[in-house]
Amino acid sequence: METIVTGILLGGTYALIAIGLTLQYGVSRIMNLANGETLIAACFVTFWLFTSYAVNPIWGILVIAPIAFAVNWAIYMLLLKPLVDRARNQGMLEVDSILATFGLLFLFQGLMLRSFGGAYTSYAFLAERFELFGAYYGLNRVVAFGAACVIALALYLFLYWTRYGTAVRAVAVNPGSARLVGIDVAKAAALSFALGGALTACGGTLISTFYTFNASMGVVFTMKALIIVIMGGVGDVRGALIAALILGIAETAVAGLIDPGLTLAATYALFTFVLLFRPQGIFGRQQA
Repeated sequence: METIVTGILLGGTYALIAIGLTLQYGVSRIMNLANGETLIAACFVTFWLFTSYAVNPIWGILVIAPIAFAVNWAIYMLLLKPLVDRARNQGMLEVDSILATFGLLFLFQGLMLRSFGGAYTSYAFLAERFELFGAYYGLNRVVAFGAACVIALALYLFLYWTRYGTAVRAVAVNPGSARLVGIDVAKAAALSFALGGALTACGGTLISTFYTFNASMGVVFTMKALIIVIMGGVGDVRGALIAALILGIAETAVAGLIDPGLTLAATYALFTFVLLFRPQGIFGRQQA
């Protein structure tokens, strides 16, 4: 039971990162390999605000998320939209976006190494025990999970209970048909890419409260987000949520019952299993 609860607490924060990438790829059709760098940048900004100005990380989201939204909007409009406009087909766009964001990965990583160095960083926030179901867990993990649930609920209400959220989902399903009913596909894609970056930054802020990080770790989180997106079904937010929880439980179980050094191997094993037996993902549809 303790392993399951710990895994769910971890998976809840993973879910925000994966949902961010799901929006970017599922709606904007951009495979953002610099997604993890957005997360790590948010970790460092949260650390700086907490240690320099005593800003509570949860309240810090109100500053970090809008900044991440604006930065990702600018990245899409200045760097990625020209690639979208010139792409003759989806395959060409995917290749170009992968190459472009791969370059961004190293640019952002270099800037963070220059600004913060390569040392591992952490800070003490709510570093105390919290009793849950008869066992004790880190209060920072519990609070991070609660905040992740609130953010995920807000996203759900936006996507399923607002007119523009419906338009975003329509673009994710079929951009061509969405354009025929008057939806501004280009604007929806830009919004989704920026919103995805903001969600990833929120995940980074929450993870920083209980995780030790450094400037080179972004690629690890990008890899985990990719695995979750594919496991859940590309473009499906519900699948990303469930896949994130499964991954969190799997990592926690392997770390607690076998060896912490094998968590990454377990992640890849789970990913391989999904590719072999359900390549379309949990909620993905089988291609005809």
